[in-house]
Amino acid sequence: MSSVTKRISEIKQPSGGYVKPSQFEIHKIDDGHILSETENIHASVVGMAVDYLTRFAMGSELLEAFKISCMGAKMAEELFKQKNAMKKASKLLAGIKAIDEKSITNACKLVTYDVWFRNPMGAIMAKGADDINPDAETIQNIKIMVQRSVKFWEDYGPIVKDGFTFEPNGYTETVNSGDGDYLTADTLWDFKVSKSKPTNKHTLQLLMYWIMGQHSGQKIYKSIQNLGIFNPRLNEVYLLNVNTISKEIITEVERDVICY
Repeated sequence: MSSVTKRISEIKQPSGGYVKPSQFEIHKIDDGHILSETENIHASVVGMAVDYLTRFAMGSELLEAFKISCMGAKMAEELFKQKNAMKKASKLLAGIKAIDEKSITNACKLVTYDVWFRNPMGAIMAKGADDINPDAETIQNIKIMVQRSVKFWEDYGPIVKDGFTFEPNGYTETVNSGDGDYLTADTLWDFKVSKSKPTNKHTLQLLMYWIMGQHSGQKIYKSIQNLGIFNPRLNEVYLLNVNTISKEIITEVERDVICY
């Protein structure tokens, strides 16, 4: 039994990948901002902070935007005896008011609790809230990426669902977990804050999500025609119509990767 991402790491893709990144149309957005090349905290922390602050900036309740972090803090304290984790997390959450320096710093610290929910065994070795202190360049980068993300949704939204899953029929004994980022009316979106362009692992992840959505039994996936990636760091949009992917590839992924 594996998550979507773990399953992708277990299998060998054909040459170039099941879905080649070069198949995607690239739309470059120019907002005149240039990000600093250096950041002093891990890219995964930056990515989560950008994601959750974007949700908050677009109107989500603070507790809803940072719900995984708060659930992680609860698990850290109740199951792993991390003293005062919930109290610390609550204080950090209360300090997020806007997309300003203090709020961004609090967000970066707060998202370190995510790992207690997603990978508690790895959390023991991960840097905690007290170890995370973003510098001025990192804070400015995050602010610009949140602004880019909000503008992206103004142009490509609205979002009809975020944090989507594939119950009741989308999971299998082989791939029994995995959740995606966002759905709009006709596109399944993944957010990446990497300095690199998408790889065939990223494109396979999107295809697996689409296939699992079709198998799930949920009506919301029936209108999804496109796979999309937005990278606010590169400020690039990548789009692919599912109809351009051969039925043979889709069948192979269903049979050999997800194992229906």
